Amino acid sequence: APPEIFYDDVEARCGSGLSGETISENGHHWIGLDISRSMLDIALERETDGDLILGDMGQGLGLRPGVMDGAISISAVQWLCNADKSCHEPRLRLKAFFGSLYRCLGRGARAVFQLYPENNAQRELILGFAMRAGFAGGVVIDYPHSSKKRKEYLVLTCGPPSMSTAAPSGKGEDGNSSSDDDSSGDEENQTVSISDRNRPRKKQKITKKGKTRSWVLKKKEKMRSKGNVVPPDSKYTARKRKARF
Repeated sequence: APPEIFYDDVEARCGSGLSGETISENGHHWIGLDISRSMLDIALERETDGDLILGDMGQGLGLRPGVMDGAISISAVQWLCNADKSCHEPRLRLKAFFGSLYRCLGRGARAVFQLYPENNAQRELILGFAMRAGFAGGVVIDYPHSSKKRKEYLVLTCGPPSMSTAAPSGKGEDGNSSSDDDSSGDEENQTVSISDRNRPRKKQKITKKGKTRSWVLKKKEKMRSKGNVVPPDSKYTARKRKARF
């Protein structure tokens, strides 16, 4: 079976390979990506079972299309919203990451990212680029009313949304999964937030009324009187075009 892909913290988590041990214990192969060479050296010293890659996920993933069964990440994705270098553009980095991730995952595969967005705008930015890449899913929040236990997860499915790819419910104060009724509060405290992956339609330009043939001819005559170069009148002047060619 193709290996699972494992993504952890951009700077200092994948290198240690702690989460990778859990993946190996469940019988999966994994690939770890980290931007820190020193942390990858620690993983080598610990003789982790997974394969390690030194790289920046904001530059995209150099993996073959459709070879991965899933992806996870712990506190990493939100760092793509930071411009640590002058050449870093958060929007381009998010686009490169989610686009390449969608290509390397098999259809129906899931990606789960635990993250700490600074605010709702950053959360919507990350979710928006995931949807544009083709993913379906949303944000799941455990313990939404707790300041210490609160954790957010971006749960994505590679492919169009369906009943089988619905995001799970977040945990409530009692430790059990919250029902859909628990998410009826304000947006910041919702346990599950599902977004449509379809792109919004572009707004059509509203044309001004009154641009009939007589109005156009009158306007052209006025421009000629001012000495402007105006195309000659013909049977095509002010003729309406079809919606599509």
